[in-house]
Amino acid sequence: MSNLRATIAAGLTERYAALGSRVRELAGPLTEEQFWCKPFPFGNSFGHLVLHLTGNLNYYVGTQIAGTGYVRDRDREFTDTRRAPKEEVLQRFDEAIAMVVRTVQAQSDEDWSAPYDAVGAGGVGSRFHMVLKCAAHVDHHVGQMIYLGFEFRRL
Repeated sequence: MSNLRATIAAGLTERYAALGSRVRELAGPLTEEQFWCKPFPFGNSFGHLVLHLTGNLNYYVGTQIAGTGYVRDRDREFTDTRRAPKEEVLQRFDEAIAMVVRTVQAQSDEDWSAPYDAVGAGGVGSRFHMVLKCAAHVDHHVGQMIYLGFEFRRL
């Protein structure tokens, strides 16, 4: 079983590192204004998506698995008008990714199958399933970020 634990940890570590790098890569060419701009009346800005992913990871992995005590304000992730500097927002996202990686690497065989329940988790039954679901969630929003980047190059 320890080989399975190591395989899971290695795969998830690689995936989260790649997703974190991809968000940084996509944010790189954006100006501060573009980072916070909503190019459509619907949807979100790139910056708000980063805030959302940071909150998501800090709550579902940080609070619920790592015991960090993070308190989430999901609505604010999409409505924050403060417009913090892009680098500050990305740094907090990097810290969330690093926390997820540390947490993934610390899981034992038994930890992966431990029951998982949290507000908004939608029937996720185990820690493994939640960490996997969070990676898919980041990947989904990376797709939206790619689209926003194309839109800014087109304008």
